[in-house]
Amino acid sequence: MKIATFNINGIKARIEALPAWLDEAQPDVALLQEIKSVDEAFPREIFEDRGYNVETHGQKGFNGVAILSKSPLEDITRGLPGDDADEQARYIEATVMGDKEAIRVCGLYLPNGNPSPGPKYDYKLAWMERLHARAQELLREEIPFVMAGDYNIIPQAEDAAKPDSWRDDALFRLESRTAFRRLLNLGLTEAFRARTAGPGHYSFWDYQAGAWNRNNGIRIDHLLLSPQAADLLVDCHIDKDVRGREKPSDHVPVWIDLAA
Repeated sequence: MKIATFNINGIKARIEALPAWLDEAQPDVALLQEIKSVDEAFPREIFEDRGYNVETHGQKGFNGVAILSKSPLEDITRGLPGDDADEQARYIEATVMGDKEAIRVCGLYLPNGNPSPGPKYDYKLAWMERLHARAQELLREEIPFVMAGDYNIIPQAEDAAKPDSWRDDALFRLESRTAFRRLLNLGLTEAFRARTAGPGHYSFWDYQAGAWNRNNGIRIDHLLLSPQAADLLVDCHIDKDVRGREKPSDHVPVWIDLAA
């Protein structure tokens, strides 16, 4: 089962680029972030015509997440538990049945948190606490699950071309990286690092200052696997070349292959 995460930075802006990538990459499941669309306005027919089941958790002009799946989606939930007052559309969950295993997929768009310190950074850290609690709940169920999306976290210095320029940024502050490490310490596996070591691997390049041409990137899109899902991991890859295509997102897809 090929599961991808892709922050598309607006479905309207990626209305041609996203279907083109889907046709080429053929993921079984695609977890999308920043669709920037209410549910009713999401162009689901484009994806349904390609054989995908579509579930969205949208918000006008901001945020928004979606799941595209070639297999039926079951037990769909929208919103991260733990704060009924949170109106930001950043989380969606569903179960996908593979040939051998049922996989719980959790698509997330973690808050950026800038400027930090401040209220937005407090919201980011609180959101991560809620994600930690949800991961604990899923671990207790002992089912294969994948928490994938734009984490807005640079885990280590090697995950940035110029780490010194990110020292005071919410994506790289110690509290952010510590919260990410707490997730891993639950027993989750960061799929990309389970397969690939070393610096120079990025999933985001800013539109400004020629970041793409200079390869001044950061790696902030991650797939975290439960122990049961990690046992099924075959491969993980960043589709870097997508960033150099026509009208690209500032992120690129990252995908895993599970023997499921």
